Amino acid sequence: MQNRHWVSCFAVFSIVALSVSGMTPPTRCVQDKSVRPGINDPFRDPDVKEWVTRFEGESRETYDKRKEIVKACGLKAGMAVADVGAGTGLFTRLFAQEVGRDGTVYAVEISQKFLDHIAQSAKAMGVTNVRTVLGKDLSVELPANSVDLVFICDTYHHFEYPHRMMTSIHKALKPGGRVVVVDFIRIAGQSSDWVMNHVRAGQDVVEREVAECGFKKTGEKAGILKDNYIVVFEKKDQMPAAGGK
Repeated sequence: MQNRHWVSCFAVFSIVALSVSGMTPPTRCVQDKSVRPGINDPFRDPDVKEWVTRFEGESRETYDKRKEIVKACGLKAGMAVADVGAGTGLFTRLFAQEVGRDGTVYAVEISQKFLDHIAQSAKAMGVTNVRTVLGKDLSVELPANSVDLVFICDTYHHFEYPHRMMTSIHKALKPGGRVVVVDFIRIAGQSSDWVMNHVRAGQDVVEREVAECGFKKTGEKAGILKDNYIVVFEKKDQMPAAGGK
């Protein structure tokens, strides 16, 4: 009985100590259950031409404001950038121009068809600094400390395991690396029925989840988009206690 009491007290003390020191308790970023099962099924075997029409049409806000979004990312020549949830490669190709020949853009997708399209379209444009990466539901599959910036556009709400994904992104970023999240504004009575039904969480929840995995919010780009928000995070030096692959 005394041993059991000692173990219990030690566990409580450990959690309190971690909280005081700024460390994330080990269970915080462990996530074994999908928060939105099946949301990515349409992308397992996509009709690429159909999605090009959807993603790269003037009626889509992120396409219409693509130049402004790229500018908000603050890219510089020679940077390594990961476009997570790259889709048809719209931003991948734009980023490739911004970082120049000495830079690299990693297009991360769970669909090989999307990646094949991105590689082909980049080649057709004479773009040579794009690399395609087949990601997983739990990981972006990028090497540790390999990128300066991770861009997540209308994709965070597609993360079935957001804590696991953000922990893998934390590992992939170099010290001081940044994350730019663009996603739909979700406010009851203001957002469309489609957004309310399709998008899992609002900005406040997204910011909290990202912060739980080793990031701090450093800014917000207001006035660019109407239906989406743009938030910038920076990687903290300390890794989350658990999670990742």
